[in-house]
Amino acid sequence: MTSSTTPRTDPELLDDLRADLTDAAFGVDEVHERLGDLAAAALGREQVLPARRAVAGATDPLGVLIGCFGLGLPTAADDLARALPRTGVTGAVRLGVVEPHGAHVVATCDLRPYGDDAGHAWWVASDPTEHARSEPLPVDHVLGIGGASTTLASWTPRTRVARALDVGTGCGVQALHLSGHADSVVATDLSRRALGYARFNAALNQVDWDLREGSFLEPVVGEAFDLVVSNPPFVITPRSGDVPLYEYRDGGAAGDHVVAALTQGIGAHLAPGGVAQLLANWETVAGQDWRERVGAWVEASGLDAWVVQRDVQDPAEYAELWTRDGGHLPGTSEHDALVGAWLDDFASRDVAQIGFGIITLHRPTGERAPFVDLVEATGPVATPMGPTVAAGLVARDRLAGLDDDALLDTAWRCAPDVTTETHATPGASDPNVIVLRQGGGLARSVRLDTLDAALVSVCDGDLTARQSLTAISALLDVPTGEALGAGATLVRRLAADGLLLPE
Repeated sequence: MTSSTTPRTDPELLDDLRADLTDAAFGVDEVHERLGDLAAAALGREQVLPARRAVAGATDPLGVLIGCFGLGLPTAADDLARALPRTGVTGAVRLGVVEPHGAHVVATCDLRPYGDDAGHAWWVASDPTEHARSEPLPVDHVLGIGGASTTLASWTPRTRVARALDVGTGCGVQALHLSGHADSVVATDLSRRALGYARFNAALNQVDWDLREGSFLEPVVGEAFDLVVSNPPFVITPRSGDVPLYEYRDGGAAGDHVVAALTQGIGAHLAPGGVAQLLANWETVAGQDWRERVGAWVEASGLDAWVVQRDVQDPAEYAELWTRDGGHLPGTSEHDALVGAWLDDFASRDVAQIGFGIITLHRPTGERAPFVDLVEATGPVATPMGPTVAAGLVARDRLAGLDDDALLDTAWRCAPDVTTETHATPGASDPNVIVLRQGGGLARSVRLDTLDAALVSVCDGDLTARQSLTAISALLDVPTGEALGAGATLVRRLAADGLLLPE
């Protein structure tokens, strides 16, 4: 099953629609307030009933727009005409955002407000969501704002850049973010329907993108960028003819080869100092550490790499998630057949786990060996994470150019969000567990031994690490060379994640 056309980009009608949406206060905060905390929170979990109840029978412009474009409810034509006085029902039909059904209209797209932490406010159009349909999603479905897109947006550094690239832009969510801090934005996608939505969203939000049709990096051969972002079709889908391939999530390659190829090939498009930020899935066979698999990809890239695994699922969990994502409900024969195909596919490769995470790649500006940092952080992290990623890349780049002697001859201080936590057996005079905790960023927790704790306790920027460790080694009766070696390892580890900062 495939979809119909995408909205049209008539400049005059878009001017009218933009003015109507503005006058109706169709914004993120206003929608939340109109729905109320309970319904807004439920809608964020894709539970639509409370939101439908909140706007049932609504005649106010905001309530009408939420019901029509956010929930897919049939809307009285007269109510929509009052909510969009400049555009009118006729204009909305000409734009292709609604279809007439007697005295009612039905939205042909999902249209909702969206914003970021920097104060930007946009509207994003995409295909109607699952809850607005009575059947599984079409294979050319164009996804709107979702968990993956907001995760990538949160983790992307927002430093000013000249050229940015969005690979697999879909309806253009990442390109909207890039428009706020990139002088020019190129966006690619293999799907013409996706590019149609991206074109509409760019025009509606009055931003200019260079949209190019083609697979992954093919449309930008020979070009380099300062920032590349991609929420690629990373889902690991069986290559069976009976399993539908959704353009927004399935890249057409076996296993996790889509992400492997993108990781290994993106370096050809990064300018010196350039950064690539990707979402990814990877599979590991029984007995294999995920770092082995992803580590081979980043080694082949020749770039600096910082990879964070955020979640792990077994094959059954993964199969259930993506079968349900396509609109196939448990209890149906189609659902069971699809889950079975996923399980057979994973079993054919002896896959034991599937990881989800963020891959950050960086091209150094000078000649040095690339750094590779593969970590796991499955708990809560800072929101947004972009500032942490930007600072972490600067720290890792600096550390990669420092040998241990230079590291030890630097004065370090603890970051303001770092605390020490101690645990002791009841009645004991000294703690037997000391943990250093980071309040922001990746929320790292590092267990310290006595020497580590002593070093961290005097990291106030006054003394170099060498001076501190020399004194600590004498107090603890530890050979100075041993203390310096252990201290350098700890400082390098803590400084990379921002727990220690150079003075």
